[in-house]
Amino acid sequence: MTAQDSKTKATLIGTIAVLLWALLALFTTLVKSIPPFELVSLCFGVATVFSAMWIARKGPSAFGALRQPVGAWVLSVGGLFGYHFFYFVALANAPAVDASLIAYLWPLFIVLFSAFLPGEKLRWYHVGGALCGLGGAALLVSKGQGFTFNPAYGAGYAAALACSILWSGYSVLNRRYRAVPVEAVCGFCGGAAILGGITHLLLESWVMPDAVQWLAIAGLGLGPVGAAFFVWDYGTKHGDIQVLGVSAYAAPLLSTVILILFGRAPASPVVIWGCLLIVGGALLASKNIMSRKRARFQAPL
Repeated sequence: MTAQDSKTKATLIGTIAVLLWALLALFTTLVKSIPPFELVSLCFGVATVFSAMWIARKGPSAFGALRQPVGAWVLSVGGLFGYHFFYFVALANAPAVDASLIAYLWPLFIVLFSAFLPGEKLRWYHVGGALCGLGGAALLVSKGQGFTFNPAYGAGYAAALACSILWSGYSVLNRRYRAVPVEAVCGFCGGAAILGGITHLLLESWVMPDAVQWLAIAGLGLGPVGAAFFVWDYGTKHGDIQVLGVSAYAAPLLSTVILILFGRAPASPVVIWGCLLIVGGALLASKNIMSRKRARFQAPL
């Protein structure tokens, strides 16, 4: 397998995270009564337990993967927990639609920040694809109704912007620690669970989940708040970071489609237009990959 093939494979693995994040809204509708930081702590706790069981299959020595530089721990735990912390602060201090759109600037920031990585070049089609994706995400988040940014919600907007910068910064800087194995994410999830638990104790009151909610929490911990971070870690370290950034805009699209299929959201023309913008943006941003594939198939034997 060539280096380019390995990069393409890592990119495809990273996009699995986007598919898993598409399930986040559906699961979250089942746990709306659970305080947010309690939910963060429980979900990351589930992710930690199950990933530890996965690592244990390889024997006790496999846990040596948790011995990583302090910088890797600060970046990863800070990225995982910091994103959720500022996102919930934003939702508490600004309208959900406005906060969500600002928070969803992170895929665009990933594409822009990636230009500073060694060996990466920012092309016009990367930026164009990211902007198309942002437009599609804006349509889906706003349901085509537009936005009204009120200065009174400045603190919430600032938190949402911090949220987007934190996650995009983590995703891009993660390339610096590409030697850190994916098994280490187990420890990073554990750190996020502990910080979520501390924040819950300081700011919230415990709410006991019922049986359905425990199942939803398990589903979140196994998928959108669990496995997703493992494949995203691998993809951002070894894949095409710019294509991954643009592909992330598929999450709100797929999430909306899933909600429609399960009868929790109405279908509308906005979904079609959002779909066209997001898919078109992803195809545009992937122009270089598709060109290489086409050239390989057309090459004489």
